Amino acid sequence: MECKQEKNKANCSCTYKTCSRKGLCCECISYHREHGGAPGCLFPPEAEKTYDRSMEKLARCFRV
Repeated sequence: MECKQEKNKANCSCTYKTCSRKGLCCECISYHREHGGAPGCLFPPEAEKTYDRSMEKLARCFRV
């Protein structure tokens, strides 16, 4: 499958500028899963800016 890295970068909401996985969604997801977290694109903008990628933080963001 062809990677659409440039197209993905244009839509990536991660604010971590120096991330080597920006636009490489499959690598980003794998990296965060291995470290017990979630990618920044799953978080609301204000929560994403904290760089806390924990599953606990993600759950708190969507509690009703």
